[in-house]
Amino acid sequence: MIRIITRRLAEVAVFLLLITFVSFLFARMAPGDPVLSILRVDDLSVSAEQVEQLREDMGFNEPLLVQYGEWLADFARLDFGNSYISNQPVMDMLWSGVPATLELTLGGLFVMVLVALPLGSLAALYRGSWIDQVSRGLSLLGAAVPSFWLGLILIDLLGVRLGWLPTMGRDGLHSAVLPSVTLGLAISSVYVRLLRSSLIDSLNQENIRAARARGISEPRIFFSHVLRASLPPVITVFGVSLGSLIGGVVVIEVIFAYPGIGKMVVDAIRARDYPMIQGYIFVMAILVFVINSIVDLSYRYLNPELRLKGKGRV
Repeated sequence: MIRIITRRLAEVAVFLLLITFVSFLFARMAPGDPVLSILRVDDLSVSAEQVEQLREDMGFNEPLLVQYGEWLADFARLDFGNSYISNQPVMDMLWSGVPATLELTLGGLFVMVLVALPLGSLAALYRGSWIDQVSRGLSLLGAAVPSFWLGLILIDLLGVRLGWLPTMGRDGLHSAVLPSVTLGLAISSVYVRLLRSSLIDSLNQENIRAARARGISEPRIFFSHVLRASLPPVITVFGVSLGSLIGGVVVIEVIFAYPGIGKMVVDAIRARDYPMIQGYIFVMAILVFVINSIVDLSYRYLNPELRLKGKGRV
């Protein structure tokens, strides 16, 4: 166990070092100058000397490796600096947006389960029937529709025309309904097809046939054996597609003006707010690692063969 934990920590250290260096390099190679945004040269009269002086004070004239070394030294002390635009601590700003992002993420996953589980299950149980055809048709339609377009349609229909739900901002849980539905519908199409395929494979296994021969009821067979045996591939794909989910949350937050960390980083990219960009990437990297670790543990729990190997019985 100690060896596994040590290896995991070493992997995290290397992963964070690589991703922070690459993001640091790409952010500073992107066109634009944060000094001009800070000085608001479009609104105020600023001399070239003032621009150069601020660039020198902020260390932008130093080589990139030197700038990264200074940032890494601050990072080792858990100091992510202040935002160039608001002058507030980066981590305070990010943590203030985490609850909103988690609301949308969990809400989108909840909608995805509500859509993918019944559609995938019915398509597998009644494969070849009209139910199967409709389920696969809906999943194909969901995969073809971009999430931002779906969000705009829901805003126009449910928010503007019918006035049932708010379309922008965060004012209670009802404000999260439209963005959560948009996100959930956008990601559910993949899992409908995957769950259908996995359930069909599980239904054809010998142990399921033996359970039917023993007279066990179909609902018990499905929920206790078939569904559980079908979940590991779905969970594996979820871990792999986590980056797409995070990217989808960013798009949804921008469309619905939802004050999460995704919208914050989009605003930071526009303003070339390097500390905010670096802090966001670090938080997302930690989040991806934690969720992938949870996925690995859940996969071991759901897969009896891996549990037996871990106990040395196979």
